[in-house]
Amino acid sequence: MADPAAVEPSLLWYVLGVPASVIFYGRFYVQWIVSEIRRKSVMPISFWYMSSLGSLMLLVYGVVTTSALGTLSHCFNIAVYSRNLIHIWREKGKLSPGLNFGVHVFVAVVILASVGVTAWTWWHVYDRSSAGPSGELQKTAVWLGVGVLGQALFALRFLVQWVATERRKKSVVPTSFWWLSLAASALMCASFTREREWVYAVGIAATLFIYARNLWLIYVYGNESAEADD
Repeated sequence: MADPAAVEPSLLWYVLGVPASVIFYGRFYVQWIVSEIRRKSVMPISFWYMSSLGSLMLLVYGVVTTSALGTLSHCFNIAVYSRNLIHIWREKGKLSPGLNFGVHVFVAVVILASVGVTAWTWWHVYDRSSAGPSGELQKTAVWLGVGVLGQALFALRFLVQWVATERRKKSVVPTSFWWLSLAASALMCASFTREREWVYAVGIAATLFIYARNLWLIYVYGNESAEADD
Protein backbone atom coordinates (compact mmCIF):
# COMPACT_ATOMS: atom_id res chain seq x y z
CA MET A 1 0.00 0.00 0.00
CA ALA A 2 1.23 3.51 -0.81
CA ASP A 3 2.29 5.58 2.14
CA PRO A 4 -0.32 8.38 2.54
CA ALA A 5 2.37 10.76 3.69
CA ALA A 6 4.14 10.26 0.39
CA VAL A 7 1.00 10.99 -1.67
CA GLU A 8 -0.43 13.97 0.17
CA PRO A 9 2.20 16.56 -0.80
CA SER A 10 1.77 15.66 -4.48
CA LEU A 11 -1.99 16.16 -4.23
CA LEU A 12 -1.54 19.49 -2.48
CA TRP A 13 0.90 20.66 -5.13
CA TYR A 14 -1.69 20.09 -7.86
CA VAL A 15 -2.89 23.54 -6.77
CA LEU A 16 0.30 24.83 -8.41
CA GLY A 17 0.67 22.20 -11.11
CA VAL A 18 -2.72 22.52 -12.79
CA PRO A 19 -2.66 26.35 -13.17
CA ALA A 20 0.98 26.10 -14.29
CA SER A 21 0.00 23.58 -16.95
CA VAL A 22 -2.91 25.76 -18.11
CA ILE A 23 -0.64 28.79 -18.42
CA PHE A 24 2.28 27.01 -20.08
CA TYR A 25 0.44 24.75 -22.50
CA GLY A 26 -2.42 27.21 -22.96
CA ARG A 27 0.02 29.62 -24.58
CA PHE A 28 -0.31 27.65 -27.79
CA TYR A 29 -4.08 28.06 -27.74
CA VAL A 30 -3.60 31.82 -27.44
CA GLN A 31 -1.18 31.60 -30.36
CA TRP A 32 -3.67 29.51 -32.34
CA ILE A 33 -6.56 31.93 -31.78
CA VAL A 34 -4.45 34.91 -32.87
CA SER A 35 -3.22 32.98 -35.93
CA GLU A 36 -6.77 32.06 -36.92
CA ILE A 37 -7.85 35.70 -36.64
CA ARG A 38 -4.90 36.88 -38.74
CA ARG A 39 -5.19 33.91 -41.14
CA LYS A 40 -1.49 33.23 -40.81
CA SER A 41 0.88 31.73 -38.25
CA VAL A 42 1.91 34.51 -35.85
CA MET A 43 3.40 34.52 -32.35
CA PRO A 44 1.78 37.07 -29.98
CA ILE A 45 3.96 38.58 -27.27
CA SER A 46 1.67 37.05 -24.64
CA PHE A 47 3.04 33.65 -25.76
CA TRP A 48 6.48 34.52 -24.38
CA TYR A 49 5.10 35.93 -21.11
CA MET A 50 3.01 32.80 -20.58
CA SER A 51 6.02 30.64 -21.50
CA SER A 52 8.22 32.31 -18.89
CA LEU A 53 5.71 32.23 -16.03
CA GLY A 54 4.35 28.75 -16.78
CA SER A 55 7.82 27.25 -17.18
CA LEU A 56 9.00 28.59 -13.83
CA MET A 57 5.87 27.24 -12.13
CA LEU A 58 6.24 23.81 -13.75
CA LEU A 59 9.90 23.71 -12.73
CA VAL A 60 8.89 24.18 -9.09
CA TYR A 61 6.13 21.59 -9.52
CA GLY A 62 8.64 19.14 -10.99
CA VAL A 63 10.94 19.56 -7.99
CA VAL A 64 8.28 19.07 -5.33
CA THR A 65 6.86 16.02 -7.14
CA THR A 66 10.38 14.70 -7.92
CA SER A 67 9.75 14.51 -11.66
CA ALA A 68 13.11 13.90 -13.33
CA LEU A 69 11.82 14.67 -16.81
CA GLY A 70 9.67 17.56 -15.58
CA THR A 71 12.61 19.41 -14.04
CA LEU A 72 14.85 18.73 -17.04
CA SER A 73 12.14 20.02 -19.37
CA HIS A 74 12.14 23.44 -17.73
CA CYS A 75 15.78 23.77 -16.72
CA PHE A 76 17.02 26.11 -19.48
CA ASN A 77 13.81 27.33 -21.14
CA ILE A 78 13.85 30.74 -19.50
CA ALA A 79 16.96 31.70 -21.50
CA VAL A 80 15.14 31.33 -24.83
CA TYR A 81 11.91 32.96 -23.65
CA SER A 82 13.73 35.96 -22.18
CA ARG A 83 15.82 36.50 -25.30
CA ASN A 84 12.66 36.65 -27.41
CA LEU A 85 11.16 39.18 -25.02
CA ILE A 86 14.34 41.26 -25.12
CA HIS A 87 14.26 41.38 -28.93
CA ILE A 88 10.56 42.31 -28.86
CA TRP A 89 11.13 45.05 -26.24
CA ARG A 90 14.11 46.38 -28.22
CA GLU A 91 12.10 46.47 -31.45
CA LYS A 92 9.31 48.39 -29.67
CA GLY A 93 11.76 50.79 -28.02
CA LYS A 94 10.95 49.55 -24.51
CA LEU A 95 14.30 47.97 -23.61
CA SER A 96 16.28 50.13 -21.19
CA PRO A 97 19.86 49.25 -20.12
CA GLY A 98 18.62 48.57 -16.60
CA LEU A 99 15.91 46.19 -17.80
CA ASN A 100 18.34 44.42 -20.11
CA PHE A 101 20.85 43.91 -17.27
CA GLY A 102 18.21 42.89 -14.75
CA VAL A 103 16.66 40.27 -17.02
CA HIS A 104 20.04 38.68 -17.78
CA VAL A 105 20.97 38.53 -14.09
CA PHE A 106 17.61 37.00 -13.22
CA VAL A 107 17.93 34.41 -15.99
CA ALA A 108 21.46 33.46 -14.89
CA VAL A 109 20.32 32.94 -11.29
CA VAL A 110 17.30 30.87 -12.38
CA ILE A 111 19.38 28.62 -14.64
CA LEU A 112 22.03 27.98 -11.95
CA ALA A 113 19.31 27.10 -9.45
CA SER A 114 17.54 24.94 -12.04
CA VAL A 115 20.66 22.90 -12.75
CA GLY A 116 21.08 22.22 -9.04
CA VAL A 117 17.50 21.13 -8.38
CA THR A 118 17.40 19.06 -11.59
CA ALA A 119 20.52 17.15 -10.52
CA TRP A 120 18.96 16.54 -7.10
CA THR A 121 15.71 15.30 -8.63
CA TRP A 122 17.46 12.86 -10.97
CA TRP A 123 19.49 11.44 -8.08
CA HIS A 124 16.31 11.03 -6.02
CA VAL A 125 14.58 9.16 -8.87
CA TYR A 126 17.62 6.90 -9.34
CA ASP A 127 17.78 6.15 -5.62
CA ARG A 128 14.03 5.39 -5.48
CA SER A 129 14.06 3.17 -8.59
CA SER A 130 17.14 1.20 -7.54
CA ALA A 131 15.47 0.41 -4.23
CA GLY A 132 12.28 -0.79 -5.98
CA PRO A 133 11.35 -4.17 -7.50
CA SER A 134 13.78 -5.98 -9.76
CA GLY A 135 13.90 -4.42 -13.21
CA GLU A 136 12.25 -1.17 -12.14
CA LEU A 137 15.45 0.83 -12.56
CA GLN A 138 15.89 -0.47 -16.12
CA LYS A 139 12.28 0.31 -17.06
CA THR A 140 12.55 3.79 -15.58
CA ALA A 141 15.81 4.37 -17.47
CA VAL A 142 14.27 3.30 -20.80
CA TRP A 143 11.21 5.55 -20.47
CA LEU A 144 13.29 8.44 -19.20
CA GLY A 145 15.44 7.90 -22.28
CA VAL A 146 12.36 8.27 -24.48
CA GLY A 147 11.46 11.45 -22.63
CA VAL A 148 15.00 12.82 -22.85
CA LEU A 149 14.99 12.23 -26.62
CA GLY A 150 11.72 14.15 -26.81
CA GLN A 151 13.16 16.91 -24.66
CA ALA A 152 16.23 17.05 -26.91
CA LEU A 153 13.90 17.69 -29.86
CA PHE A 154 12.03 20.31 -27.83
CA ALA A 155 15.34 22.01 -27.04
CA LEU A 156 16.37 21.76 -30.68
CA ARG A 157 13.17 23.49 -31.84
CA PHE A 158 13.87 26.47 -29.63
CA LEU A 159 17.55 26.45 -30.59
CA VAL A 160 16.43 26.65 -34.24
CA GLN A 161 13.97 29.41 -33.32
CA TRP A 162 16.60 31.23 -31.25
CA VAL A 163 19.17 31.15 -34.07
CA ALA A 164 16.58 32.46 -36.54
CA THR A 165 15.62 35.20 -34.08
CA GLU A 166 19.21 36.25 -33.38
CA ARG A 167 19.99 36.36 -37.10
CA ARG A 168 17.01 38.55 -37.94
CA LYS A 169 17.23 40.57 -34.70
CA LYS A 170 13.53 40.04 -34.13
CA SER A 171 11.38 37.23 -32.76
CA VAL A 172 10.44 34.77 -35.53
CA VAL A 173 9.40 31.10 -35.56
CA PRO A 174 10.54 29.01 -38.57
CA THR A 175 8.42 26.17 -39.97
CA SER A 176 10.83 23.52 -38.64
CA PHE A 177 9.82 24.62 -35.12
CA TRP A 178 6.36 23.10 -35.61
CA TRP A 179 7.61 19.81 -37.10
CA LEU A 180 10.05 19.34 -34.23
CA SER A 181 7.25 20.19 -31.79
CA LEU A 182 5.05 17.37 -33.14
CA ALA A 183 7.78 14.72 -32.86
CA ALA A 184 8.95 15.88 -29.44
CA SER A 185 5.42 16.02 -28.04
CA ALA A 186 4.68 12.42 -29.00
CA LEU A 187 7.81 11.16 -27.24
CA MET A 188 7.37 13.33 -24.16
CA CYS A 189 3.70 12.46 -23.82
CA ALA A 190 4.50 8.74 -23.92
CA SER A 191 7.16 9.10 -21.22
CA PHE A 192 5.04 11.23 -18.89
CA THR A 193 2.05 8.91 -19.36
CA ARG A 194 4.10 5.88 -18.38
CA GLU A 195 5.18 7.67 -15.20
CA ARG A 196 1.57 8.80 -14.61
CA GLU A 197 2.64 12.44 -14.46
CA TRP A 198 -0.69 13.68 -15.77
CA VAL A 199 -0.11 17.43 -15.38
CA TYR A 200 2.68 17.21 -17.95
CA ALA A 201 1.18 14.42 -20.10
CA VAL A 202 -2.25 15.99 -20.60
CA GLY A 203 -0.77 19.45 -21.15
CA ILE A 204 1.57 18.22 -23.88
CA ALA A 205 -1.13 16.11 -25.56
CA ALA A 206 -3.38 19.16 -25.72
CA THR A 207 -0.85 21.01 -27.90
CA LEU A 208 -0.58 18.44 -30.70
CA PHE A 209 -3.51 19.88 -32.60
CA ILE A 210 -2.05 23.38 -32.37
CA TYR A 211 1.24 22.31 -33.95
CA ALA A 212 -0.58 20.58 -36.79
CA ARG A 213 -2.85 23.58 -37.33
CA ASN A 214 0.10 25.99 -37.58
CA LEU A 215 1.67 23.75 -40.22
CA TRP A 216 -1.63 23.79 -42.11
CA LEU A 217 -1.80 27.60 -41.96
CA ILE A 218 1.77 27.83 -43.22
CA TYR A 219 1.01 25.37 -46.02
CA VAL A 220 -2.18 27.14 -47.09
CA TYR A 221 -1.08 30.77 -46.76
CA GLY A 222 2.60 30.33 -47.51
CA ASN A 223 4.15 32.31 -44.64
CA GLU A 224 7.39 30.52 -43.84
CA SER A 225 7.79 31.82 -40.29
CA ALA A 226 5.65 33.22 -37.53
CA GLU A 227 6.65 36.70 -36.46
CA ALA A 228 6.00 38.18 -33.05
CA ASP A 229 2.80 40.18 -32.90
CA ASP A 230 0.96 42.30 -30.33
